[in-house]
Amino acid sequence: MAAVVYQRLTHGVRFALASLSSVLRAYNARMSTSTQEYMEAIEHLPRGATLILQNVSWDDYEALTDDLMIAGSHVRVSYDHGRVEIMSPLNEHEGYGRFIDDLVRVYAEHLNVKLEKLGQTTWRRRILQQGLEPDCCYYVTNAGRIIGIKRIDLDVDPPPDIAVEIDITTDSLSKFHIYAALEVPEIWRYDGENFQFYQRAGASYHKTAESSVLPGLRPQMLASALEQSKTEGQTAALAAFRKTLTGVSGLRDDPRRSS
Repeated sequence: MAAVVYQRLTHGVRFALASLSSVLRAYNARMSTSTQEYMEAIEHLPRGATLILQNVSWDDYEALTDDLMIAGSHVRVSYDHGRVEIMSPLNEHEGYGRFIDDLVRVYAEHLNVKLEKLGQTTWRRRILQQGLEPDCCYYVTNAGRIIGIKRIDLDVDPPPDIAVEIDITTDSLSKFHIYAALEVPEIWRYDGENFQFYQRAGASYHKTAESSVLPGLRPQMLASALEQSKTEGQTAALAAFRKTLTGVSGLRDDPRRSS
């Protein structure tokens, strides 16, 4: 089956990218397993666009994600039983992610709990034939268990406690079943305006009004800070966020607290 290439604009329009390159057209015709060709196709992927490949082996997926990591690529890759989705985020997408990292760090310091930020780490398990890369992810409950581990293996190590998906050009709901299979306890979604928190319940997720991993943290607190950052800048918004935390209670005697 030929690969499908499309771009989603911020207003939801999707259209074919007919002129990616002769390399991509040749790949679509013969579905080569060469990761070099995958990499060349990705190099021609515009910001905000998504490339979908079908019938990709697990070995090729692993090789591709490893090559992208070495190359320092900005794309996000997910794998689900042979189907690969490669998304090239917009610049605003990346800016939101880094500011969310700042907000989470400040909140964790407020609670005096350990926090390990692992960014866009690739999380995958061969036995499941599934893998993905969130926009941000954090260890809190299990932070102490992964400190010092250079290469986390989900076959033996815990998954991140929180994964963040920024849905500016794509909809991450279609990837929730992968997160559930990987047993990620909590997912946060931000669409450029609204934040939503989801908690895992078996093989699915349900919306929640407050984080169970970072007690007292509500979606609107993050959404308000992000909205302020758009007009006043991240420094001012982060300072204002700190001030709002006065009176927000946390689990000061929680075993996750920093020592």
